[in-house]
Amino acid sequence: MAGPLKLGTKIVDKPWGRRDIDPRFGTDRDRQVGEIWFEPPASRDLDLMCKYLFTAERLSIQVHPDDATAQARGYVRGKDECWIILDAGDDAELGIGTLREVSGDEVIAAAKDGSIVDLLDWRKPAVGDFIYNPAGTIHALGPGLVVLEIQEAADLTYRLYDYGRPRPLHLDEACDVVEGRPHEHRLDTRVGKTSMLLVAGPHFGVAWCVGEPPVLPQGIRDVQLLPIDVAVGGVDPGECALIGEHEARRLRSDGIFVLAWSL
Repeated sequence: MAGPLKLGTKIVDKPWGRRDIDPRFGTDRDRQVGEIWFEPPASRDLDLMCKYLFTAERLSIQVHPDDATAQARGYVRGKDECWIILDAGDDAELGIGTLREVSGDEVIAAAKDGSIVDLLDWRKPAVGDFIYNPAGTIHALGPGLVVLEIQEAADLTYRLYDYGRPRPLHLDEACDVVEGRPHEHRLDTRVGKTSMLLVAGPHFGVAWCVGEPPVLPQGIRDVQLLPIDVAVGGVDPGECALIGEHEARRLRSDGIFVLAWSL
């Protein structure tokens, strides 16, 4: 690859979104922005998607299927995802996993009567938290957050509960997907002033880069560069670009950036 290929930016309004978005994202202050996606060129597909989320309210409680279940239902892949918390207000919260072991039937029953809100493990996130959210995990972002989400590129979300918003739920599809258990994942950590390899498979890779990348695995492809605070390699904060593997290894910056790649 001769140089960075900037991906298209898609700004998405959401009922739970915000109007106080950092000006570097170039959003209209009159819009209630919830998500900013980065889309591949029309000539190629990417199996990894990066997006920023901006929350003023609780999002729906939801779950994603794994690859095997998704493929059995006619999709290319399921969805593992992870979150890097970039900002967290005083009211910030997120829910991930359940407070205790519960059966799938109990989860669906709780989704129907709204008590699923009390089953979810609501946590107080902090800037720098990194959370890996594997398929099958019940989860919901709450208000007061700016999150960089890195996920398998699959538009495959099963809503379990949506606080009365007029959007469809997917309880039948979710009943054999949900795993009602507390969330503890070996990749969960905190990022800070040191470069870190956060994820190295099985679905994708992610690195937190302070000044320069950590040692990156061999054979990575479709590397996406997301500057966090200063421009890197001709790419500004709020943008995302595809770069080559060798270019990724040589990147240097006075700030922080994230690299995400396919395997």
